[in-house]
Amino acid sequence: MGTTGAAPVDPTPDTAPGAAPVGPAALADPVRPVRAGWVALLAAANLGVWMAFFAPVQILLPRQVELIDAAHKEALLGWVTGLGALVAIVANPLAGALSDRTVARRGRLRILTGRRHVWTLGGAVLAAFSLVLLGGQQGILGVAIGWVCVQVCLNAMLASLTAAVPDRVPVAQRGAVSGWIGMPQAVAGVAGASLVIGLVQDDNAGGYLVLAGALVLLALPFTTLTEDHPLPVEHRPPSARLLRGVWRTFRDHPDFTWAFITRFLVQLGTALATLYLLYFLEDQVHRPHPEQDIVVLLLLNMLSVGLSAVLVGRLSDRTGRRKIFVIGAGMLLGTAALLLAALPTWPVVVTAAVVLGIGYGAYMAVDAALITQVLPRATDRAKDLGVINIANAAPQVLGPALAAPIVVSPGGYPLLFSVTGAVTLLSGLLVTRIRQVP
Repeated sequence: MGTTGAAPVDPTPDTAPGAAPVGPAALADPVRPVRAGWVALLAAANLGVWMAFFAPVQILLPRQVELIDAAHKEALLGWVTGLGALVAIVANPLAGALSDRTVARRGRLRILTGRRHVWTLGGAVLAAFSLVLLGGQQGILGVAIGWVCVQVCLNAMLASLTAAVPDRVPVAQRGAVSGWIGMPQAVAGVAGASLVIGLVQDDNAGGYLVLAGALVLLALPFTTLTEDHPLPVEHRPPSARLLRGVWRTFRDHPDFTWAFITRFLVQLGTALATLYLLYFLEDQVHRPHPEQDIVVLLLLNMLSVGLSAVLVGRLSDRTGRRKIFVIGAGMLLGTAALLLAALPTWPVVVTAAVVLGIGYGAYMAVDAALITQVLPRATDRAKDLGVINIANAAPQVLGPALAAPIVVSPGGYPLLFSVTGAVTLLSGLLVTRIRQVP
């Protein structure tokens, strides 16, 4: 992951020994490895973000919506979460673009002098406030507005955290670092649920309060103990690019476009495979206690994702290759889905959960590193990564619209998982269209 020994948390300067920096450090290509402490603090901040995303969707929002209208809870929950995902599609790249354009300010606190940390900590504080307000809502409109506010703030925070890797991590270390940073996403579902259930049990408002506190506490160390390079005002990207940049980015940078498409297909496949997992276990596999089974599958998936992400990320760095690992990960994801389509039995479901975890962990670690190598401009790193995050959010909206008619069709779950397998296999094949990364 990095060098060892007693060392400061911050990465060392982004220039070679004795070499004069070219342009501001905020826009330089990093060349020195980041330290283990820096990676740990970034991973902790990411854990806070993902717990604040997952625990409400898994536990708190379903409870809250059911108390408001139990008869229409499925439709209302889908409407609330879908609206949040739609807002995320806009909020993430917009916050990233604004972060790219945040310039140095003199005479202020250290945390306010850079261009990333102010968005990370500001997003955390405002998201925490929004979570507390959300916990007090007793009408569906208030819940929807509250969740939209949470999504806006969390996506502002996520945009700046995602940019930390290309900002501070050299290319040769990005696979390993992306693997470690990807682990919190795998852990967050179990950690957030355990935190909420363990501390407050059935107190929904208390659950939101616990998540709000954890979010700020986990963000503080990274934003106060690590360096954040300032951007001189003369190097700020032109505002015109903020409005017209997305289409031009896709048009002028085909490798970036193919990276977006492959990420979108993998996330769409994941959304299709997981949306009706509870009903699949209950109606197709005929498990008597599907809720308990899901906990088992989440734990198995979490362990396999974490192990795969770290090991494959390191291997990718050592070999200097990215595409072959992303292709292999897509094949594993497709295989897991096709297993479920062909043999809907409990042993096969357990096997598929492990295979899916290995494939997804490898994919997220190496693909995250690959994407940082096809970003069009150093000046627009956070904005361009925000565009990539559309490929994460959009399938959460599109997935339910595609999965619902497939499940109720004559093909049912076998057809659903066959489509999932085809989509993820296609994503692996399309990675070959990327040219500038080996």
